[in-house]
Amino acid sequence: MAKQPNKTAAGTNIQEVRQQNAQSAQAAQAGQFATEFAAETNVQHVKQQNAQAEARKAQNVNQ
Repeated sequence: MAKQPNKTAAGTNIQEVRQQNAQSAQAAQAGQFATEFAAETNVQHVKQQNAQAEARKAQNVNQ
């Protein structure tokens, strides 16, 4: 495989990653980063998953 100057050995586009990092940094400074993740999180689903995990841990301890 010929070496490409803007790509890593795995084929990742370096310029694209740098651009995404810059956009993420700007969003974090603007306070949008946490809001973005919060808007995509289903709190009830997370609580249910946490409860199931705790139940499995308790079950494994009792065995």
